[in-house]
Amino acid sequence: MYSVRSAVESDIDSICSFDAIAQRDKRRRNFISRSVAAGNCFVAVDERVIGYAVLEYTFYDNGFVSMLYVHPEHRRLGVGTGLMKHLESVCQTSKLFTSTNLSNIPMQSLLVRLGYKLSGLIHDLDEDDPELVYVKFLK
Repeated sequence: MYSVRSAVESDIDSICSFDAIAQRDKRRRNFISRSVAAGNCFVAVDERVIGYAVLEYTFYDNGFVSMLYVHPEHRRLGVGTGLMKHLESVCQTSKLFTSTNLSNIPMQSLLVRLGYKLSGLIHDLDEDDPELVYVKFLK
């Protein structure tokens, strides 16, 4: 079983150890460090960090999940669901947005299961892979 908590500085290396992009891209590592320092990063932890998510308020002053990443060995075991539900519970706005690439079918499935609805489409962020924007109206 795992728990979700706010990330602390000592979690950064753990996060980067399983985030494939952070391993090769300094910008991702800097994003993680900034998110932790700002208090926007949350981690799923069993005996070690097994996933992380970032909740920001930079999308038209609404909550926006800018990152959800689960350790490859822990995918499809409910960790992503747990992180998203935690973010929903701490979100300070009535709407929570997130986005994912058209090619990311597992994330789209997760969002639909959690009650998110398609809100928009953005072209030209990633070449030939549009970004789908989702929203959930929180109670």
